[in-house]
Amino acid sequence: MTLYADEAKGAAIPAGEMAKYMDQMYAYRDALIKAGVFVQTNGLAPSTTACTVSTEGGQIRVHDGPYADTREQAGGYFIINVKDPDDARLWATRCPAATWGSVELRQIMELPSP
Repeated sequence: MTLYADEAKGAAIPAGEMAKYMDQMYAYRDALIKAGVFVQTNGLAPSTTACTVSTEGGQIRVHDGPYADTREQAGGYFIINVKDPDDARLWATRCPAATWGSVELRQIMELPSP
């Protein structure tokens, strides 16, 4: 699950109110752990610290900023291990971040062993 929200709106939230949101996220993480589906989570630094790297004609190009300039930015992620897509959707709807932003679900592809 990738968590998206408007960084500018998030930065304007008073510290006390943000602490309440984070308590909701910690409780959600604990619920995932208790259910045995939690794998990993973390927050991402603000998109102002991001850079985008590509190559063109053998030349490395580095651009300041995120890949896409959008209203919402990726702010964190959860990796969960569930039995099927319906279970993943159920957990996504329970994620507190879905109330102030969006939660994108993607399956991790398994790459062949080298």
